[in-house]
Order: sequence, then C-alpha cells, then structure tokens
Amino acid sequence: MQYTVACFDYSFAHEWEKDLFEQQLADIGFEAFNESEAYIQTAQFDLLSLQTLVDSTPGVTMIDVRACEDANWNAVWDAEHADQELALGVHITPCCAFGAGHHETTSMMIDALLAARGSHLLKDTSSVLDMGCGTGVLAIMAKRCGAGEVLAVDIDDKSVDNARDNATHNGEEITVQVGSVPPAGQYDLIMANIHRNVLIDQLPSYAAYLLPQGEVWLSGFYASDVPNLVARAQEVGLSHTATYNKNEWCMLRFVKL
Repeated sequence: MQYTVACFDYSFAHEWEKDLFEQQLADIGFEAFNESEAYIQTAQFDLLSLQTLVDSTPGVTMIDVRACEDANWNAVWDAEHADQELALGVHITPCCAFGAGHHETTSMMIDALLAARGSHLLKDTSSVLDMGCGTGVLAIMAKRCGAGEVLAVDIDDKSVDNARDNATHNGEEITVQVGSVPPAGQYDLIMANIHRNVLIDQLPSYAAYLLPQGEVWLSGFYASDVPNLVARAQEVGLSHTATYNKNEWCMLRFVKL
C-alpha cells in the first residue's frame, strides 16, 4: 500500500490547535501524523480538499506533498516510535500504526481495561472486539486483563501485521484480521478508538452484535463530538454510562440493557 505525505509549517499559539487541525486532516482521510507530517493512502488523497483545509486554517502553511515509498514509511516509524512498556508488563512496538498506548485516547481505554479486571467484561468466557486495532495494544491489554476470546480488526494490512507481531511478543493469543466493518458476532465488550465519523456509521453494528449487559467503549474524538455520538448511540439502543476526559480528548462508555 502506497502513501502520500504532506509536510506543514505550524505557527499555532496553543498545542490543541495542532490537535484540532490533525482531526480535520483525519476527516479528509489522513491516517497518521508525525511532528509536522501527515500520511494518507495515495488512493484516498485529494489535493484540492487538502489545499482548501490549509487555506481556511490560520497558522498552517503547506510546505510539500510527495509520494512516500514503503521503505521511507517504515523508516519514519522505526526511527520515531520505539518500544513502549505499559501496565502489566505489556510491551508494544508501533510499526506503521498508531496506538502504542500513551496517546490520551488510548490511555483512557487502557485505564478502563485495568479497572474492569475481574468483571463480566473481562473473564475467561468473555468475547472482546477491538475495532480499528492499530498496533493491537487494546486487544492485547484486554487479553492480559483476563478476556477469553479477543478479535482485533483494522483496515490497514500493515497494522494487522504489527498487531500480530505485538501479540506474539507479549505471549497473548488474539485473532487479528483485515476489515473495514465490524465482524458479525456476539461480544461482551466492543472497543473502538477511531475517527468519530466511522464511529457514528458503525454504532448500529456495535449495538446489534453486543450481548445484553455488554459494553461499548468509544474514543478518538473531542468533547465537541460527544453530543452527536451519545445521541446516535441512544438511537440504536445503547445507554450512556460514563464520560472520561484527558486534555481535549474524550472516551465514552455505553451499555446494552
């Protein structure tokens, strides 16, 4: 899979302005960010949409747009993203995928998993889905916290390979597969740390595949996105039980009654 990289110069007054700009880049298809660079699958790249966004965002100058060969893409990640040690002795090596565990959206999910150890969500008979798994960190952590069967899904084949490698290195048995939609099944816990538009589209499937008293955990969005996500979840029969915040980022919990 070939990527295009866009390079920017930022003159923001606040760090959250860069986060917001990257969220807007994600809205038009960008998947990964590294300092002043943003990566998108070349097949999804639309220069006009990018230029329109840049022109409408004070504090951003676009420096360059170029093709990024696989070798260069791998080199970026190998150089900038080292092995990360998390709770319970989990080690994650990110390779062409986000989610080593320290971003606010991921760390909130990990905290929730640690707090849920011993509950009906994480026991040897429970089934967990990690949708948009990236490095596999949440799936691996769910397994380490006691989950029975864990399925991890990502749209990117390199992320799937990375998640499988991380599971092997951590000695945890999880199933990892390529996919863009939630696999039909019956789950006690569904975790999705992905873009808000994808979450809104997929919430009906989450609700349909969730077992009674099961939970859906969502992250990957800002506080301003919460009302729309809560409303959509309630439309499909999920009850909102908790909201967590770290800086500008949020995590939501829902239960199927």
